[in-house]
Amino acid sequence: MTRAGIGAVMFLLIFLFFTTGFGSWIRRDIEPFWSSWLDFFTSIAVWGFVGALATLYLCVFFFAIRRVSNQPPVRFNRQRREVVFVPKKGMTPRYVPWEEVITSVSISKLITQYAVIPEFKLMIGLRETKNGDVLWISVPSGNLNQAIAEWEAIRVYMEDGPQALPEGQSDEFEAGSVAYFHMCRKGYRSHHSLLRYVFGFLIVQFFSGWTIPCYLAAWINNRPKAGFPREVLEWSLPRPIKEHAVPGEELIKESAEIRKAFLEGKNLLDYFKIKLGESNKIPT
Repeated sequence: MTRAGIGAVMFLLIFLFFTTGFGSWIRRDIEPFWSSWLDFFTSIAVWGFVGALATLYLCVFFFAIRRVSNQPPVRFNRQRREVVFVPKKGMTPRYVPWEEVITSVSISKLITQYAVIPEFKLMIGLRETKNGDVLWISVPSGNLNQAIAEWEAIRVYMEDGPQALPEGQSDEFEAGSVAYFHMCRKGYRSHHSLLRYVFGFLIVQFFSGWTIPCYLAAWINNRPKAGFPREVLEWSLPRPIKEHAVPGEELIKESAEIRKAFLEGKNLLDYFKIKLGESNKIPT
């Protein structure tokens, strides 16, 4: 979003720069080229339009930041085997039993003038027990395996505890970070010619902010989020082991069947008999 906004404003400036120059060149017999170009390019109307576009983008940008910061995160409590979410800041917390959480992977295709790009999202549904409304949390993923892995990390934490998860990985090369940007830059340079590297990467990235969007993304992610109500904080306190909730018999049975399938070399898609292939119908 940040890179797209900077790129849009810079594209408009470059477009105006060259079009006004071309217009002044056509009228060079009527008015001097340089003075005509400078007067037109520095006119109040031109920069008023550019300023209005930049202001509109900044308003949308800060509104999005405020919306993210004011939304309390979803909390998973493995001792109670419950999930809590607050629809909006100030609203009553909603508690969902862990075994009633809905999950799916949404697969779609984004069609552009250049290519057909597959899109994958992990969808987590939290159903309200009173009226049946479902809050859907969307987690964008790079591919199907990553979406499944995102859910598997949550499931393993809730079922087996944090000790069952792999050791924490550094977020240095996380998508959107400065290190990730330079890693992509070096990869692009090693796989393409110098000419394509200059015009296909350097110029495009330079006029879309270079690493500025990376620093802005890090700043947004590190901003303090909205806190939980006191009720949720008390709900989150540790409980004695004898008061820990236990999984239901149906879940225990199916978990054993899935583990058996894993030992046979199958994966989750094989177990649930989900077939993914080339077809016109996109599963969701």
